[in-house]
Amino acid sequence: MAEDLKLINGSKTAQYESLIPQIKALVEGETDLVANLANIAAALKEQFGWFWVGFYLVKDEVLVLGPFQGPVACTRITKNRGVCGSSWSAAKTLIVPDVAAFPGHIACSSLSKSEIVVPIIVNEIVVGVLDVDSEELNHFDTVDQQYLEAIIGLISFN
Repeated sequence: MAEDLKLINGSKTAQYESLIPQIKALVEGETDLVANLANIAAALKEQFGWFWVGFYLVKDEVLVLGPFQGPVACTRITKNRGVCGSSWSAAKTLIVPDVAAFPGHIACSSLSKSEIVVPIIVNEIVVGVLDVDSEELNHFDTVDQQYLEAIIGLISFN
């Protein structure tokens, strides 16, 4: 696939439905995990304009910063700490409408107001998370959850 994305306006659902086949085309045939995660982060950032979007990968029992788009970020996050560490621990997607109200939130940036974190699960083990932050309160919902979980399903960890 050409490395240009066809970005569209419209409903959130329409944007995801346009973007998912493009992401699938980007990752098909590419075996390098970092390259695929980098392209997914870039595609999501370009389509939605979120404040921060990226991946943390489990290494030596810590989430370590992976490919991302946005301002500099926290490098390491322990299990159960912040939204990412809590999603990792619970092995489920967390939608946080107001990060200031989340117990133990890690403020990598004071500009982040809401967040969604989707765990990446391989053989019933969380191997990383997709983390997305917005500068708006209550920005994410179950539509984001549904489609971001589908995008995670396109990633090969073989």
